[in-house]
Amino acid sequence: MSQSLADIVLHIVFSTKNREPLILPEIEHELFQYVCGTARQLQCPIIKINGVEDHIHILLHLGRTISVSKLISELKSSSSRWVKTKGDKYRYFCWQDGYGAFSVSRPIIDSAINYISNQKEHHKTETFKEEFIRMLQRAKIDYDEKYLWN
Repeated sequence: MSQSLADIVLHIVFSTKNREPLILPEIEHELFQYVCGTARQLQCPIIKINGVEDHIHILLHLGRTISVSKLISELKSSSSRWVKTKGDKYRYFCWQDGYGAFSVSRPIIDSAINYISNQKEHHKTETFKEEFIRMLQRAKIDYDEKYLWN
């Protein structure tokens, strides 16, 4: 085959370091736009992005020429640098070291979009830790909780 083709959709989740509530309304929309622009430059168009004060969810098409770890590293490092330019209260902003990346099949993309769209409502009753553990369990990903949080 002379052409490389792929259709890989990922639901990516990562939090601020120590789950600090630093994604404030004053920068949230602009942060999401910045992350979308970075993903677009990496040929990984975002389908949906949203989050709350301490973490974000990203649904995107993974490009054919980039690994998941490289993509997430680029998204986190560039957006962290950008947030730090938004004023003194953000000068120590950084993302957690790890991330969650979950494959999403075509038939459930709409439900993933809906889930990500409703993050603020959803997190009135569930913490990030509870949500992330539930996502790992649902995906049947083995984990050791003592290594999940930094």
